Amino acid sequence: MAEARPNHPEVIHGIEALRPDHGRLFVVIGVFDGLHLGHLYLLRHLQVEARARGARSAVITFDHHPDEILVGTAPPLLCDPDERLELLADAGVEVTVVQTFDAALRMTGYDAFVQRIADRVDLAGFLMTPDAAFGYERRGTVETVRALGRQRHYEVVVVPALELGGRQVRSSDIRAAIGEGDLGSAATMLGRPYAVTGQIGSTPGARVVLRFPMPVALPPAGEYPVDIRFGPGDAARARGMVVIRVDGTVEVLSPGVAALTVDGRPDRLRVTFSPVPDAPHATSRA
Repeated sequence: MAEARPNHPEVIHGIEALRPDHGRLFVVIGVFDGLHLGHLYLLRHLQVEARARGARSAVITFDHHPDEILVGTAPPLLCDPDERLELLADAGVEVTVVQTFDAALRMTGYDAFVQRIADRVDLAGFLMTPDAAFGYERRGTVETVRALGRQRHYEVVVVPALELGGRQVRSSDIRAAIGEGDLGSAATMLGRPYAVTGQIGSTPGARVVLRFPMPVALPPAGEYPVDIRFGPGDAARARGMVVIRVDGTVEVLSPGVAALTVDGRPDRLRVTFSPVPDAPHATSRA
């Protein structure tokens, strides 16, 4: 079932929920973890190519990282799933399909996957980078998807991946920078300061500790200055620190947040790290 809000894209849960009234779609497929500068560059191209074909821009992404099924473990996330939808909306995406990646999808060939889309909507085509691939054993390459398009009357547009300093912007490099405490480089690749969103856990002593439903990328143990947002729409704001301990516990220290109690406190906090380019490694604090 689709969810639509004024000035927001439609969020559709699974390809099977696509319908003809979703319109003519021009599609890009990917995890889009972090919505970094490389992703935003790709989405700008998506909108241009979609408009040129009288289509709506559409993203097919996944509810969990595919590596959880493909290799048995997923990398820590750079972006809360709800925040990812917000960032896709901010980037102008008109239709976002959140697809479950499970064992059945893993075994689905690229041609069958394409047909599942084309059976439900008017498929204008796909945007891909030169090394992009999808479907069983990643057989849906630019060449094979384009060949299929000639048979089934859709187009494939290929754009080179964005590079900064001669290197592609990749989620894996952002995770590595965060893991090393280099939040300045992570922010440069993301196009914004790095943030994590967590649920407030029940802790003794009224400590405000964040819990994460799925593993998230965190800098090394230490103290970090942060901007804190909470409450409806993340409207309330405070400054403070987070302490990341060696066991991965994230404790929030802030006069504006410390007074929160179990009764009436927000369910979630979003903390945005302040990049410190001259001091990429925070002071260790176990």
